[in-house]
Amino acid sequence: MFADRSDAIADDTPHRGYGVAVTPGVSGPCALVTGYGPGNRLLTWRDGALRDVATPAVADEGRHAIGAVAADLDADGAEEIYVHNTESYEGETRDTDLLLDPVDVLPDHDDVRWRDLFGLAVNADRGNFRAGRSVAALDRYGTGRYGVFVACYGAPSRFYELGDDGELSDMCEAVGLELDAGARSLYAGPIVSDRMDLFVGVERGPNRLFRNASGHFEEVAGDVGLSAPRTNTRGVTMADGDLAVGGWETPSRLFVPNSSPAGPAHADGGASRRTFTDAAPPAFAAPTRTRTLVAADFDNDGREELFCNALGATNRLFRKGRAGWTAVDPGDATEPRGLGTGAAVADFDGDGALELLVVHGELAAQPLSLYAVDGAAENDWIRVRPTTQYGAPARGAAVTVETASWTRTKVVCAGSGYLCQMEPVAHFGLGEETPERVTVRWPDGREATMESPAARTEHEVDHPMAPRF
Repeated sequence: MFADRSDAIADDTPHRGYGVAVTPGVSGPCALVTGYGPGNRLLTWRDGALRDVATPAVADEGRHAIGAVAADLDADGAEEIYVHNTESYEGETRDTDLLLDPVDVLPDHDDVRWRDLFGLAVNADRGNFRAGRSVAALDRYGTGRYGVFVACYGAPSRFYELGDDGELSDMCEAVGLELDAGARSLYAGPIVSDRMDLFVGVERGPNRLFRNASGHFEEVAGDVGLSAPRTNTRGVTMADGDLAVGGWETPSRLFVPNSSPAGPAHADGGASRRTFTDAAPPAFAAPTRTRTLVAADFDNDGREELFCNALGATNRLFRKGRAGWTAVDPGDATEPRGLGTGAAVADFDGDGALELLVVHGELAAQPLSLYAVDGAAENDWIRVRPTTQYGAPARGAAVTVETASWTRTKVVCAGSGYLCQMEPVAHFGLGEETPERVTVRWPDGREATMESPAARTEHEVDHPMAPRF
């Protein structure tokens, strides 16, 4: 299915990397690729190629970056980038984390000047010296101001929120997100409530699911069927309404929501509690060395694909059809000898079709890979970019597109897969369908609807409480 487009990565020297997070840049998506020893890279599309525009502050050479996530922590309308550094497998680490705050655009060109908020005097004793893996953004009240959850391994996890004075505070205990386990992967979004819940994939289980109850959380994974205690969980993502959970040398899971929610509606206005059943087809469940999972309609035919990135094993690809998820040939993205550690999607070149960026390097340095599907841009598509009250990407917002034949919902990525984060756009392939309606639901529960939206267009949808000028 995929064709190799790696020649579009300028200066693609072998790199020892792990995660990748995509954030809006000055002139298009920027992908921060973490560097484990070598510097981080910040890739954006310029002059027909993905080029590294990382400043020294972003590159942060010499530390050991693994997971990354972008979100607006200070409600200024621009996303910060949180990079988790760890040179230890578990417990304590000598590396502290990096929180990049965009200060301004450098004169005479489109690059951005950044500062590290962990480097502020007010945060002198606030660094994270706990080994971990993934990071995810979480707007627990729906105010447009995000915190960052760090999935720690062999140490208590962290949930940082940023004060107006630049002070970072660990809010885990205060908001009910306490966790001390082999945490690996994260997915933040509406899972069992209508607000931003948090799924934590755990090695040697059980997994955790923190349900959002008015900005505070209760752990409910066992109650709703998502604990999977015998899975060494790695990647996790929502794939066409199903929660896909990848296993490391253990069976992968495909949790399908049951048609009848259990129990009455909650008093805080959330949805009735959903429950899930593992309905993974044998080809997906078969154990392999799964790392990141990426769900997207790569060929714009109106059916979603699920890409399963692996380390030292063949990558796999599945497509959702009327008969459920079936295996398809990944083409050039099979990578039988790849040391894949992370992957993300974005429309880097702006043609209306998605590119898949794969990061390698846990066991040895390898070049990055870029893949796309030939002819995908010829099919119709629609892209929806919701924004917060402050104009930043509305991570965790749910976007629903209706056509005459189907209704589908995608959540704007707040951290998923494993160590990674996708672009902050809900992308829908249409095939030959015509979009009739788009509905956006923000993490605070407010909604907006567009009737008869144009196809082959990226629509930016402002939060209903955003100021009007």
